[in-house]
Amino acid sequence: MGKCEQCIIKQFNSLKSLTKDELVRISNCKTSHTIKKGTVIFEEGDAVNGVYCVKDGICKLSKLSENGKDQIVKMVVKGQLLGQRSLVSDENSNLQATALNDMEVCFIPKSEIIADLQNNPKFSFDVLKDMAHDLREADDIIVNMAQKSVRQRLAEALIYIHNSFGVNPDGTLSVLLSREDFANIVGTATESAIRVLSQFKKEGLISTIGKQIKIERLEGLKRIE
Repeated sequence: MGKCEQCIIKQFNSLKSLTKDELVRISNCKTSHTIKKGTVIFEEGDAVNGVYCVKDGICKLSKLSENGKDQIVKMVVKGQLLGQRSLVSDENSNLQATALNDMEVCFIPKSEIIADLQNNPKFSFDVLKDMAHDLREADDIIVNMAQKSVRQRLAEALIYIHNSFGVNPDGTLSVLLSREDFANIVGTATESAIRVLSQFKKEGLISTIGKQIKIERLEGLKRIE
């Protein structure tokens, strides 16, 4: 992979606030990795000790509940940073990160970037802004779980994936998620997610090509109550 100061990906995250000299130094200590689909990048309870800059691909962040069920709380995509919380906290990760497809990432050790967090106010502010955004998303998830039906939550998940990641040439969603993944996103049993997706299909809101899902009536999904 190329040098940090020349990488366009940094424009999509807080690394854009680093100076050229800071980026050059980080570039000399980062390590580049290819991560295969399904690989666990770090587990709940691991010490992350740095950040991953996602150059390509998507991963899911999930938390294991007491009953042994995963709850997907966020999807991290190309251009975003993974593990930012490790920069401001000495706590181990409370989430697991798993690649949803093949990924290209650069890992920057905390020991190399912590000085920039302390000495570059703009970088510090951008990191805090990103973390505040994550907290707002977490608030929304809590409200949705308490107030919205499984049909509403699953419809919103399909819309989010469609709008955020786009579609393949055949119109199917570009991100292939298992039915269990959909259940873990909306916080329901896999059987319930399968049942609701079947209802959406019968209602002409979606269609399927193998395991792929194609949204047929986006406005119809938006009107689900």
